[in-house]
Amino acid sequence: MNILGISAFYHDSAAAITQNGEIVAAAQEERFTRIKHDPGFPTLAVEYCLKEAGLSLDQLDAIVFYDKPLLKFERLLETYYAFSPKGLLSFLTAIPVWLKEKMFLKRMLYEELFKIGNFDKKKVKLLFPEHHLSHAASAYYPSPFEDAAVLTIDGVGEWATASICHGVGKNLTILKELQFPHSLGLLYSAITYFAGFKVNSGEYKLMGLAPYGDPNSEQTLQFAEIIRTKLITIYEDGSIWLNQKYFDYATGLRMVKDKEWEALFGFKRRESESNLEEVHCNFALAAQIVTEEIVIKMAKEAQRLTGSKNICLAGGVALNCVANGKLQKANIFENVYIQPAAGDAGGALGAALAGEYIYFKQDRKLTPNALDEMKGSYLGPEFSDLDTKQMARKYKAEYTYFENFDELAARTAQILSEGNVVGWFQGRMEFGPRALGGRSILGDARNSEMQKKLNLKIKYREGFRPFAPSVLAEDAADYFELDGYSPYMLLVHGVQEKRRNPLPANYRSLPLMEKLYYLRSDLPSITHIDFSARIQTVHKETNPRYWTLINEFKKQTGYGVVVNTSFNVRGEPIVCTPEDAYKCLMRTEMDYLVVGNFLFSKVNQPKWNEGDEWKNEFKLD
Repeated sequence: MNILGISAFYHDSAAAITQNGEIVAAAQEERFTRIKHDPGFPTLAVEYCLKEAGLSLDQLDAIVFYDKPLLKFERLLETYYAFSPKGLLSFLTAIPVWLKEKMFLKRMLYEELFKIGNFDKKKVKLLFPEHHLSHAASAYYPSPFEDAAVLTIDGVGEWATASICHGVGKNLTILKELQFPHSLGLLYSAITYFAGFKVNSGEYKLMGLAPYGDPNSEQTLQFAEIIRTKLITIYEDGSIWLNQKYFDYATGLRMVKDKEWEALFGFKRRESESNLEEVHCNFALAAQIVTEEIVIKMAKEAQRLTGSKNICLAGGVALNCVANGKLQKANIFENVYIQPAAGDAGGALGAALAGEYIYFKQDRKLTPNALDEMKGSYLGPEFSDLDTKQMARKYKAEYTYFENFDELAARTAQILSEGNVVGWFQGRMEFGPRALGGRSILGDARNSEMQKKLNLKIKYREGFRPFAPSVLAEDAADYFELDGYSPYMLLVHGVQEKRRNPLPANYRSLPLMEKLYYLRSDLPSITHIDFSARIQTVHKETNPRYWTLINEFKKQTGYGVVVNTSFNVRGEPIVCTPEDAYKCLMRTEMDYLVVGNFLFSKVNQPKWNEGDEWKNEFKLD
């Protein structure tokens, strides 16, 4: 079977293709268009996937869209009816768009697909699984499990906002759903909005801000109690009820009712980019505490319903690495697996897999001894030496070419150990929001200045933002309190006690940035305020080049761990091509760029004539 999955027309549009159950290619449209969270049709991603698979559209068995638009339209109409006469302005804004576009989505899909190539509509089936079924399929079918509970949590699909499924063999059954307007994802987004971050992209900032809060502060405890008693009701099975008196997302044009929230929490909604104060840190921590409580309850219910020893996670909330780490430590399940593209982009992959196993009922085969079927999530395009040479000629770029990759790895490890920042561009691009050593910016985790340098001089983003470590999989337990593996940077665990430095007595009362720059461990650039780290274990089987680099760094320094952040500046999608990578080198204070076997030193490059105007290309996230 040849099946193309598509997510589109909301945000994070993407495409994925499977052949007889094998995941051949997957990519987000934003990487090609350079528009963050591109909400359009993934034309370029579809073209890439077809090319990688060696197929044309007329050779497909099915094209699968990741949700059911008519069900979503039904939810829209019923919601406005239930809340009427409130929400008239929102109704008048939304309905014409739906009537013009979304109601005729099948026709729109055909129009966009026929721009790519011709195919017989009678022969190539067009399928529409439900949104949360696509999420569940994206997590279960690539997992290494023959039996697993599957928990999906996000903002909202058609009606469902969370689901519990049971996967057995090739079968995937929905057991329970939470329905709109009651949603953990929307609650977290609403708090993100009130904390001054952008909805649908700033949630990870809220998660990163939470450790700056004081867990023993009366204010933090009070905020958590307000959330539990005023905003939501939490039930034992993890289901929640949101008090719509305080929210505006169901029928309004924003997430919350600002004045009601100001009265509840005692501070005004933070303006974007304004200073972060202790109250915002405690607020973020309270939100994280409540979120973790709900996720744990949902997981316990999933275990009760399925009796499985394994759980798979997907949906936007599954990108909350801190909650994932807490779930793993709770030992409700023996094994926790998280889809690396857990958000809507991953819905494209889930749609293709749902078509494969649920609609066509194909047999499911697992690769023996593999971590999973995701191939390390390296499912995007790769580029040849010729591509890199052509880019270098275009920009008159100077480089050194290494015939022997091991020699390049040794030289790059030395460069890192000297305090330099290196853009690392190798092999296929990652699918999902995390850079995993294919399109990464690297630094020395031992360097106390590295976090500041990366945030302010490379990424051009808020200084409080933490960075993640990439560690040799076989060495992970020497650095982190991690039992098992974390190949997709989706688990947060503590730095080992032996690596921590004692904190001063007044640590919690220090200003935010003083807390940040206190040396908390022998790996200061990846140790967060609460001694935690968002860990990526690097495996020789899935990324031999990245493993070789870190192993060489270990030979030279004694440390098998580096700082890894995504290869982009703030507001920009992760780089896709060698040209994207070179532009990022020249626009920032990055020191070196490695593309394949090519090494570019910033000081040897011709003068870059572009000013700061390029920053206007990317809207702040």
